[in-house]
Amino acid sequence: MSHNIYKKIYKKIKNNKKIIIARHIGPDPDALGSSIGLKEIIQNTFPEKEVYVVGCPANKFKYIGEVDHFTEDMYVDSLLIVTDTPDKKRVDGVEVDKFKEIIKIDHHPFIESFHGIELVDTTASSASQLIMELTFQTKLKMTKEAAEKLYIGLIADTDRYLFRGTTPKTFDLVSRLIKETNIEFTKLYEKLYLKPIKEVKFSGYIANNLVITEHGFAYICLPQSILDEYRVDAATAGKIVNDFYYISEIIAWGVFSEDQNNHNIRGSIRSRGPIINEVATQYGGGGHIYASGVRLSNFELVEDIVKDLDQVCMHYQETS
Repeated sequence: MSHNIYKKIYKKIKNNKKIIIARHIGPDPDALGSSIGLKEIIQNTFPEKEVYVVGCPANKFKYIGEVDHFTEDMYVDSLLIVTDTPDKKRVDGVEVDKFKEIIKIDHHPFIESFHGIELVDTTASSASQLIMELTFQTKLKMTKEAAEKLYIGLIADTDRYLFRGTTPKTFDLVSRLIKETNIEFTKLYEKLYLKPIKEVKFSGYIANNLVITEHGFAYICLPQSILDEYRVDAATAGKIVNDFYYISEIIAWGVFSEDQNNHNIRGSIRSRGPIINEVATQYGGGGHIYASGVRLSNFELVEDIVKDLDQVCMHYQETS
């Protein structure tokens, strides 16, 4: 990544008095950690600036930080920075095209231009890693609180360095982050991984009821009645998808849960080899090549996407 882009981003931040930071709908810890962490870094560097993080609050990750209330007047003379989001329709809380100046900081495969400065690096483990890099490459000033948020975001997106995307650069940046801020990083794992017994039992239900296709794609459909029985929501079901990474009989898998609040079926799809994001994109979703999401209108469409993903698994087995 050219050092020039970091200079350009720093200059834009320096030259704007009001900055709005947004991320994708249904935020995960990386989306929240990168956006809220960046806010704290900017405020630490430029205390006189107005900086707001927008989007729907995520109660499950409230420990990462609070979001601000967005009002229409915030569009005026503001710089928009979007983290962890490749396309405009998934930006939460604002309309991208209403801002005159835009910066995108993202690690997903490219979908569309936001017509501003774009720091897009698909080799980065997380958006949080990119915020670390931006800070260390410029005169932006890190804080201990921001470092904790960025660390949580990076750890969540790599699942403690297990996933592809973890590189020597990842470890170099994390090492510098810990040395310079002295965060007690082992304590942060508890916030991220502590879970109630109901979620452990729910994970057991999923494991006991996974359906495995002929070519190694595993899936489960979770109607509202099951979510109610275990007292969990659709977001919890999506998070549990990472629990099934190391099962020898499967190479890709998906959890499809009813989301009554949004009147759709929320699908979280993972893979240990087959490229799955192309199928997710065909159904209006997307994401990384081995970790994607999709929103479907009904459970009947799950049958269609499962057939397509089974074919992807078959092709992978034939060619690998």
